[in-house]
Amino acid sequence: MEAAGNEKSMKIPHVIAVPYPSQGHINPLLQFAKRLAAKGVKATFATTFYTVKSIHATNVVVEPISDGFDDGGFAEAKKEDIYLNSFRENGSRTLSQIIEKYEKTDFPVNCIIYDSFLPWALDVAKEHGIYGASFFTNSAAVCAVFSHIHDGSLTLPVVIKDKPLILPGLQPLSDCDVPRFIRAPESYPAYLAMKMSQFSNLEKADYVFANTFEELEGQEAKSVSNIWPAKLIGPMVPSAYLDSRIEEDKSYGASLWKPLSENCVTWLKNKPNESVIYISFGSMVSLTSKQMEEMASALMCMNSYFLWVVRETERNKLPAGFFDLTKGKGLVVSWCNQLEMLAHRAIGCFVTHCGWNSTIEGLCLGVPMVGMPQWSDQMPDAKYIEDVWRVGVRVKEDEFGIVKREELLHCLKQVMEGERGEEIKRNARKWRELAKEAIDEGGTSDKCINDFVGKLKSGD
Repeated sequence: MEAAGNEKSMKIPHVIAVPYPSQGHINPLLQFAKRLAAKGVKATFATTFYTVKSIHATNVVVEPISDGFDDGGFAEAKKEDIYLNSFRENGSRTLSQIIEKYEKTDFPVNCIIYDSFLPWALDVAKEHGIYGASFFTNSAAVCAVFSHIHDGSLTLPVVIKDKPLILPGLQPLSDCDVPRFIRAPESYPAYLAMKMSQFSNLEKADYVFANTFEELEGQEAKSVSNIWPAKLIGPMVPSAYLDSRIEEDKSYGASLWKPLSENCVTWLKNKPNESVIYISFGSMVSLTSKQMEEMASALMCMNSYFLWVVRETERNKLPAGFFDLTKGKGLVVSWCNQLEMLAHRAIGCFVTHCGWNSTIEGLCLGVPMVGMPQWSDQMPDAKYIEDVWRVGVRVKEDEFGIVKREELLHCLKQVMEGERGEEIKRNARKWRELAKEAIDEGGTSDKCINDFVGKLKSGD
């Protein structure tokens, strides 16, 4: 590792964590900042003016930086390329101001940990002579795929015909297992450019971190360590659900939406153990009215209770009469504390879009999953949920891209009932214990974090 860091002698190292300002990116990086703070590091969380008021984490200082759209964030910019260019220009300037503010204090900054979507933050670190650490929020398997694209060993578009895609260290990937936009690069050019920008200056980074753990994806990470030398420090989930070594750490400490967990917990209170299907597709996914109708029909046919998170903007897609027909059987809410729900004894199954944060949370809480991926990294995540970790099943779409009610009903019954359901539950419990061991004292992830903290404190 190249020598870097402030020349001043520092008793307490100081890191600034810079997230991409969306819920799925804020949560794991904020949790990493809390982990570092618990190990004696001063942690500052520098997020955009639009999101700064949503951060409420103890032991972490919150500072605003500008993305150039301080009143409305990405929604004000509307286009990814416009937003990212503005964030690079304004973020570089305001992040530098924070570093300079601390230079003459007892806590000068000696490392920037930045979301890999923001490679310009590494340039800021180098300009100030301090460490730069990239933080990846996807699975190691997904990062490995993009590493192969970056180094030219996998060319775009990725075409998979009769035989699966075979990459070193990864499971064989069928056509439905790879992100759609690398099969059709022209479909989302701005998003593809953002994904590839993660590697644009990565060789200059002093550290690379990933929100996964050795037991889960060590082979995948090792297979591309020459391109993507990641330290596996996950799972970045609040400590109360894992090792309980951070006092009162029951939530991430960031929410761009108002959760309704009290209503949910009250509703779950008298439900039998493992009797409730929990359905959530995260903060970004928008299903079609036809897909919502098929899902609603499947849930009405199940004997199980259900708790379905449907954003207010999506509720009009539910079929007419759905609430009357499911009264007493189901609860539909606009948002909730997902971890609290997954940890509840009444939850027996998690229907998920397979975003990496949701996947990690399902694994950490030992909840069987029904994977219903929509795009991007969710495809390979669903593959690993079903075929590698064997903690769930994946639905199959029809020729129009719709998961029919019969298919979803079949998958739900496999997980909630029968022999396969019992096997899935056993595997889910196993991965929950392995996740705890990884982040607990002496675990593989804990050692990686301790090594990083040790280097910060020594200045090596």
